Amino acid sequence: MGALDGKVAIITGGTSGIGARTAELFVEEGAKVVIAGRRQAEGEGLAKQLGAAASFVRTDVIKEADIKALIEHALAKFGSLDCLFNNAGIPGRIGAIADIDMAHFDTVIATHLRAVVLGMKYAAPVMIRQGSGSIINTGSIAGLRAGYSAHSYSAAKAAVIHVTRCVAAELGEKGIRVNSISPGAIVTGIFAKGAGLPDAVAERTAEGLKERFAAFQPIPRAGLPEDIAQAALYLASDGGSFVSGQDIVVDGGVVAGSRWSQLLKTRAGMAEEMKSRV
Repeated sequence: MGALDGKVAIITGGTSGIGARTAELFVEEGAKVVIAGRRQAEGEGLAKQLGAAASFVRTDVIKEADIKALIEHALAKFGSLDCLFNNAGIPGRIGAIADIDMAHFDTVIATHLRAVVLGMKYAAPVMIRQGSGSIINTGSIAGLRAGYSAHSYSAAKAAVIHVTRCVAAELGEKGIRVNSISPGAIVTGIFAKGAGLPDAVAERTAEGLKERFAAFQPIPRAGLPEDIAQAALYLASDGGSFVSGQDIVVDGGVVAGSRWSQLLKTRAGMAEEMKSRV
């Protein structure tokens, strides 16, 4: 038996990276999955690979009509909606506040925050009728600490984490759990996209980040889409039935603090410097 046997899930941003791996894992664990994304060829290809348990719907998450149609498709195709994973995202442009492009800022906020609110708006009535459901929103450590990403991206993710708690407080009495997952540095194409590379090229370059990301946090390996998919699986499954209003940080220890070895090295250097001044 799988952890998600009999459940139906929607995953936005499901055509690559975290979303694609989560779709694969959910199907492996017995779920029927609706994959949502803008890249039709990639989405249809993934759905075909996953077989009858998967369906793709081309979706622009900032368009309310698209989100409404996505929810309706899941109900028509599979008969229910047990999990919504609001995972779609784009990179922010890192730059000084005085130079910020407000049109891009608005797009980032719409993609990361407005889309999450829209997803919850249309999933909630379905789940309320069922008396159960799990909503998972993708946050980020950039929403918890400054200095990890662009102002626009960081602001959007901070808002996602808090609106998750707000909606969890509302829907808990209806049997619906709402949580967020805040990834650290995960090997996906979003970083190359932020550098201006086309989507297809960006996905191919992701593997090259592993060595760099392995040195980013106390756990000495790169974060992978699998790590986030496993956290989403827990929150979507009955194993997470008493977890709501939480932000699950999956970052290899970044938010906890620096590497111990770095601390020892810094302190040793300070000690030598002080001795040299005596």
